[in-house]
Amino acid sequence: MKSPSERISRIQNALASLGRVTRAQMRFTLMVVGAAWGVLRLGLSPTSWRRTVRIEFWHSLQQATGGGLLSVLVTAALTGFGIVAQAVYWLGFAGMAQMTGSILSTVMVREIAPVLVGVILLGRSGMLMLTELGTLTTGGQMRVLTGMGIDPFLAFLLPRSLAMTISGFTLGIVFSLTALLVGYAVCRVEDVITMPVWAFLDQVVSSMRPVDYFAIPAKFIFSGFAVGVCSCLSGMDATTEDDLASLLPRGFARGIMSIMTINVALSVWLD
Repeated sequence: MKSPSERISRIQNALASLGRVTRAQMRFTLMVVGAAWGVLRLGLSPTSWRRTVRIEFWHSLQQATGGGLLSVLVTAALTGFGIVAQAVYWLGFAGMAQMTGSILSTVMVREIAPVLVGVILLGRSGMLMLTELGTLTTGGQMRVLTGMGIDPFLAFLLPRSLAMTISGFTLGIVFSLTALLVGYAVCRVEDVITMPVWAFLDQVVSSMRPVDYFAIPAKFIFSGFAVGVCSCLSGMDATTEDDLASLLPRGFARGIMSIMTINVALSVWLD
């Protein structure tokens, strides 16, 4: 028969094992939460925006927005042709043309657009950030910068995350307008609708609920922010045993999870 001290010791070991597993699984999530709070807190401080940080911010913003613009336009055109035009056609065919604005604002603008824009940002800019920072970390240059008194959080994560935030909102608006206009053009050419373009856009905007004016920009903003934080942290958290073959799939999976989590959470919270 085991003594009480042995039973207590076994319980403590079991709890310690459970804690280690939980911490290992939640480690990156807690890092993202802490880094996100740090970016928001330091981003509001004027002392954080030194010349090097401002240069990195504008460079990242130009790369993310300008570099992803063509991909967003092409994807939006395909979305407008495949979703907007088809939705308008089949709703009109079914005699429910009055629901066109509501369906487009809810399904395309609020649900599909933030996910597609987030994936484009992740693949076009997020993976580039992860590769650059991962190479610096595994090569030892990140430790050299820290030894020189340069904070990698301020030098890399802060400006790049905020640049991705602005880029997410900008590209999201461009995506939504392009998809709607391409869908309208296809329907107008096929004589599915005869109303002018401003009446079509007014129909979509008028069908939006008051909460949508907050939900849609919030999804674009937080998706871009999450992609920036996750990509930078994945690169800065690399070890000497990591290489691009292991970093890229891990960073892409984390980015996709963050995009989906934010969009689902906002949809559930605001509905």
